[in-house]
Amino acid sequence: MQTTTQIVLACIAAAVLGAGIYLWTPDKALSELEPKYLKSKNDYLAVAGMRLHVRDTGPRDAPVLMLLHGFGASLHTWEPWAKTLEMTYRVVRLDLPGFGLSGPAPANDYSDGRSSDILLALMDDLGISRATVIGNSVGGRIAWTFAAAHPEKIEKLVLISPDGFASPGFEYGKATAVPAVLHLMRYVLPKAMLAPNLAAAYADPAFMSDALLDRYYDLMLAPGNRAAMIARMEQTVLTPPQPVLRSISAETLLLWGEKDGMIPVANAADYMREMHHATLVTLPGIGHLPHEEAPEVSILPLQTFLARPAAPR
Repeated sequence: MQTTTQIVLACIAAAVLGAGIYLWTPDKALSELEPKYLKSKNDYLAVAGMRLHVRDTGPRDAPVLMLLHGFGASLHTWEPWAKTLEMTYRVVRLDLPGFGLSGPAPANDYSDGRSSDILLALMDDLGISRATVIGNSVGGRIAWTFAAAHPEKIEKLVLISPDGFASPGFEYGKATAVPAVLHLMRYVLPKAMLAPNLAAAYADPAFMSDALLDRYYDLMLAPGNRAAMIARMEQTVLTPPQPVLRSISAETLLLWGEKDGMIPVANAADYMREMHHATLVTLPGIGHLPHEEAPEVSILPLQTFLARPAAPR
């Protein structure tokens, strides 16, 4: 079974090797990135000892949705869904540490436990007592980790192609072995080599527009993000998820693109075996990022799930 991190490792390593050591790629200054990707300076919040980029929209008295993106992405990945959801829900999106405009974590801690702590602190700072937490890929792994650790904060749980089970090269109890050549990514990252690898996240590679590629590329070049991505890979130590998943009492929606080339839809069976309150919906002809690639189609089962009264626990 493959994980998103494994795919990203291979893709970036191929990009670095192909480019060679001569194509130096410097960081982009925040002064260049913020006019394109920051709506308001007020979207920077001091949370748990670091500055987070957070977008908080929709009615303040509505049920809350917390959205967690995947590896290499940012809060902007949720924009197609957010435009619809924020009419009914309070929608809170954030750039996880080391991604987007949040920048590197001051303590250089990118563990799932630390990510869970940051999410808890953000909810407390925003006065949110309970929320439906929605996570994609690595964000899905953080979401189910959080749901198990803080069941009192969870209304419902939505996992979109979540990461977390072992696969070749990603064994339980061992830190991820990051190839030495991958460290060159901090200095060399040509856009032309990133493009075909990013396109693999979509069932239809032609879906990836120039604007979409520009956004992913620009934010990967935000100050310190490349080093933070490598650190997150190195700090990823998977533990057997079965007991954690079994402990989750929240109603859960598993949403999976049937053409997911990063975490195959067959992996859904691993989750369904362990999660006693889960419903699986697969999406024909859609890849790893259904909320980007087919927002009008993928949002329908989400809306149905959210509208259903929560079962008593």
